[in-house]
Amino acid sequence: MMYRMLAPGDPAPWVQLPTPTCPAVRLDKAAGRYVVLCFLASTHDTGARAALREVAARRALFDDDRASFFAISNDRADQQAGIKDRIPGIRFFWDFNGEAARLYGAQSPEAKPQNGRIEVRQIWYVLDPMLRILKVVPFGDDPAASAKETLDYVAALPPPGQHAGLDIPPPVIVLPSVFEPTFCERLIQIYEAQGGKLSGFMNEVGGKTVVHENAEVKVRRDVSLEDKALLVEIQRRVQRRIVPEIKKVHQFDVTRMERYLVACYSAEDGGHFKTHRDNTTKGTAHRRFAVSINLNADFDGGEIAFPEYGPRTFKPPIGGAVVFSCSLLHAVTKMTRGRRYAFLPFLYDEAAAAIRAENNPHLGEGVGKYDAATGLQEPSATP
Repeated sequence: MMYRMLAPGDPAPWVQLPTPTCPAVRLDKAAGRYVVLCFLASTHDTGARAALREVAARRALFDDDRASFFAISNDRADQQAGIKDRIPGIRFFWDFNGEAARLYGAQSPEAKPQNGRIEVRQIWYVLDPMLRILKVVPFGDDPAASAKETLDYVAALPPPGQHAGLDIPPPVIVLPSVFEPTFCERLIQIYEAQGGKLSGFMNEVGGKTVVHENAEVKVRRDVSLEDKALLVEIQRRVQRRIVPEIKKVHQFDVTRMERYLVACYSAEDGGHFKTHRDNTTKGTAHRRFAVSINLNADFDGGEIAFPEYGPRTFKPPIGGAVVFSCSLLHAVTKMTRGRRYAFLPFLYDEAAAAIRAENNPHLGEGVGKYDAATGLQEPSATP
């Protein structure tokens, strides 16, 4: 049979799979640490049990900071047996339709079910913090030996932030002086006058983009800006001070801006936002660049992190911006003192606006519809 062949240096396919505790988990959110994938077919298999015994003996390797172990099963009997994750570090995923197995070359597209199951080529993958393949180890004739080889390799790896042998800078643009200090103070005063409301995050449920609220994932309060004259003032600053840099660095022509709001992460709320990407639902697929403009500096925590590229965090000065692709995994660290105020728009172009309009049927209740032809939901980034 023919199998997809992945090798060191290849990007690992992104898949979304159910787990014992969640109906859908995106594996790409595990970036920022080493990930060991084990396509074990079934925990009832003799070789799989030998592999899992080796993992249990090296339990200290997997703490979710330096490394995580993901066991992928194609056997419904494993789910029925009540197998549970062992947090931190050890998780099980169900791949009953074989989607992940085919993408990773553990299952042949030509394979046919026999007795309700499809044959799986048992195999290990070690991924780097950028989710690129470091090592591939088939189970072979001695599953315990292949497990030991894999785990010895992981134990010898450097800290995740040094996996490439040097610091890898995140591909972001840092721009000081996008907003003047007086303009920043004006926006903060608007926030304080209105008082922020807790905001959620976008998720995909049943093919619809919906807003979820979960304090374990995100705690932030927002105020939407409505004054049209103020929006024009914001647009002009973005058009003159951010758009040319995106054009220079990325050869991308920004024409539209989404989301005019002042956000506040506060220490009293435990403000934070766990790792996420900004374009992973139908309602957000049009987003191209995220912008984070700090409006103040008297706070601790609340810094922007890009775990795929190491532990470094970013705290731009008052009025300064961090601009980055919406595809990058990022997080906002937990606030430890004071309040961080920020202006947080998304930028895109006309082609993305068409995608946004096409995806209107996939928007759930509470997610505003959009008319790309007139841009009624928000003005163009062009003054």
